[in-house]
Amino acid sequence: MAVLLLPKYLLPVRPLGAVFEHYAVAIDGGRIQMLLPRDQALEQFPDAERVELGSHVLMPGLINMHTHSAMTLLRGYADDLRLDTWLKDHIWPAEQRWADGDFVRDGTELALAEMIRGGTTCFNENYFYPDRIAQVVEQSGMRACIGIPVIDLKTGWAASLDEYLQKGLDVRARFSGCERLSFAIAPHSLYSVSDRAFVQIGELSDELKLPVHMHLLEIEWEIEHSIAQHGVRPLQRVRNLGLLNDRLIAVHMAHLTDEDLLLLAEHSVNVVHCPQSNLKLASGMCRVADLLAAGVNVSVGTDGAAANNDLDLLDELQTAALLAKGVASDPGALAAVAALDLVTLNAAQALGLGEQLGSIEVGKMADLCAIDLDDPRTQPVHHVISQIVYAACSSQVTDVWVAGRRLLENRTLTTLDEQRILGRAAEWSRVMQARPREQDTISL
Repeated sequence: MAVLLLPKYLLPVRPLGAVFEHYAVAIDGGRIQMLLPRDQALEQFPDAERVELGSHVLMPGLINMHTHSAMTLLRGYADDLRLDTWLKDHIWPAEQRWADGDFVRDGTELALAEMIRGGTTCFNENYFYPDRIAQVVEQSGMRACIGIPVIDLKTGWAASLDEYLQKGLDVRARFSGCERLSFAIAPHSLYSVSDRAFVQIGELSDELKLPVHMHLLEIEWEIEHSIAQHGVRPLQRVRNLGLLNDRLIAVHMAHLTDEDLLLLAEHSVNVVHCPQSNLKLASGMCRVADLLAAGVNVSVGTDGAAANNDLDLLDELQTAALLAKGVASDPGALAAVAALDLVTLNAAQALGLGEQLGSIEVGKMADLCAIDLDDPRTQPVHHVISQIVYAACSSQVTDVWVAGRRLLENRTLTTLDEQRILGRAAEWSRVMQARPREQDTISL
């Protein structure tokens, strides 16, 4: 039997800029069955379960295009540092010490609780122990693209390129029956993965049609390293390695030249903007308006909570929209209507899921979130999309559905035990604080 969602405002994302009042969305079998005026829906589906959302906007679930979910347990662990210092002197040593399977499971559960509460229904993951991440996602009812991690470091997960890839592919095979899970190959970066590894990654990506999800052009030091070690800028190296194509999901891209813009557009590369992480680490600023003007598909990610320090995608979207205007010196550089695409349809397209996610259209998956606008932050309502992009906050998200399953009901998580998750996070804090930090620096 269909379920009728009855919001005050329906924000379908397509048609672009459309907002419908007093419409209904009928969902059945995990998919969107129909969009129609409220009165017609009640007449056509008299026996359907009704979910009244009298002061809400119903919109597609948000898609977080770059996460390191388990790093919620490193939130606030090392702040106010340069990226290279933050990684080599603090984060990588901490991960060597703490990041085992239990750490990843507990940190991922904490991340999912935060993301669902903020209206996120899908995320693009890049971290160790993808088996634990996939298991948590499967049990929670959420949707994710799980990265097969690759880095030239021995970790608790793997010790060599072959082991990283084989174990990752084994995880992919193990979870092949879960339609809410997809996979990508996730090399950390150009400076932490060898050319030999990238050649093998490219071959696997071509063979299996898997996206390649990696950090790129995040910091100036990365450019200096590439020129010193390989004689070319990072994006040229990527092209030389055969990875510059529409399956590349390039994260950060905070140091673009005009030539880089042309290459990205020519090869249909997907760019992920992480504005708060870039600002906090003073890594650089992405030329979002120029990328969009060049026809590049741009989406938004929060990065990990150790670098952000949250997974609040609505807040990230607001920062992205405002920063784009400042970088371009143009208040119209990224209008609210266009900005909304960065966390919905653009993100879905980057994952190869544009026919399934990112907008409220008949036949697409019922991945949805409801935001209550009856709040001092979002009143009066002159323009619904502007309120979502510039004013709404995650605490106004009341309900979330993934494939028609309600994961958040009246601000209560339905598939995750929030008190247990918080208890495990507190226990990790006690354990980590009880043992002194190692001061070893990890270099590549």
